[in-house]
Amino acid sequence: MRLKARIGGAGLLAATVILGSTIASAQQSSGTDWPTEKCNRYKKAYDQSIARLGKKGLGQEFLASHDAFLASNCQARAEVCARSKEELDLANRLVVMAMNSGMASTFLPFNCRR
Repeated sequence: MRLKARIGGAGLLAATVILGSTIASAQQSSGTDWPTEKCNRYKKAYDQSIARLGKKGLGQEFLASHDAFLASNCQARAEVCARSKEELDLANRLVVMAMNSGMASTFLPFNCRR
């Protein structure tokens, strides 16, 4: 009886190791590093939001700063300042979508220094 328990425990351990390795391999198989994956998720959220809300009320400075952030693969220093109601609505929507996608708030480009 004790032998069966040992084999059962070893089998469970082996299955856990194999499953963990399979999951890790699947996550790495996309070949995308985490910063790029975050940017891809953010770009998708941005595109979905613009498709739904449009660009009405979004200022040129806001759009240009945001486009520069995206063009840098989301690596440029964040300088996107939301001022209008529409800019704030978009920024708030993107913050929620980013959090739901597993990104930290420090990733987001929204910052008003002036």
